[in-house]
Amino acid sequence: MVTIALYNLKGGVGKTAASINLSYLSTKEGYKTLVWDMDPQGSSSFYLGVSAGSGNDTKKLFSSDKELSDLIQSSPYPNLDVIPADLSARHADILLSDMKQSKKKIASLLNPLKKEYDIVFLDCSPGISLLHEAVFAGADWVLMPNIPTTLSIRSYETVRDYFRENDIDAGKLKCFFSMVDHRKNLHHEVMHSFYKDKFFFKNYIPYLSDVEKMGVHEAPLETYAPSSYAAQCFRDLWKEIRKTCID
Repeated sequence: MVTIALYNLKGGVGKTAASINLSYLSTKEGYKTLVWDMDPQGSSSFYLGVSAGSGNDTKKLFSSDKELSDLIQSSPYPNLDVIPADLSARHADILLSDMKQSKKKIASLLNPLKKEYDIVFLDCSPGISLLHEAVFAGADWVLMPNIPTTLSIRSYETVRDYFRENDIDAGKLKCFFSMVDHRKNLHHEVMHSFYKDKFFFKNYIPYLSDVEKMGVHEAPLETYAPSSYAAQCFRDLWKEIRKTCID
């Protein structure tokens, strides 16, 4: 089982869109896939048509009153399951602060699922906290979508430095550009300057209305606009991620 966290210090950079579309593409290739929605906003759950259970599921999970398998729900798509978010996820840091070996918590929760799933995507909330440290420790790969702007790149550099300063394997950190607007010269300039960085994938996700319409359709892009340029970009990115992280 390969665990891939979609993460960024900033919000609004395309983490959830990537989580949904990449997980759906993985199922198309026969991988048994799980999406764990770790953001209290519950956007991944919404896009996949799954409702949260009780409002305290995450609290019970981190308090060892529930197993992760107890929270898994089927999505409308074959081979794609979901652990929906709930508002108690906002207290995860408090729960972890009272726990010994808190950095190992995510890995220990996922361990019983190793024989059930091929790939697990973690749709993370923004920020850096105890929960994120546990994600960094438990994930095989941490993928960061970055808008090619100065502030977004600063967040990438902050996270990269955080990994190095806290002895987290920086080799598991990979990035790709997201919400790329070809009308903006700045986007092209930033992308060109960072493509030499080994952390960045070559393929990117454009800023197009087809991606934004995920909220209207409540579905992965591939299900309602498979012939679109945006869908092709996700397919190309998935191939590159699969080659690096899965194969």
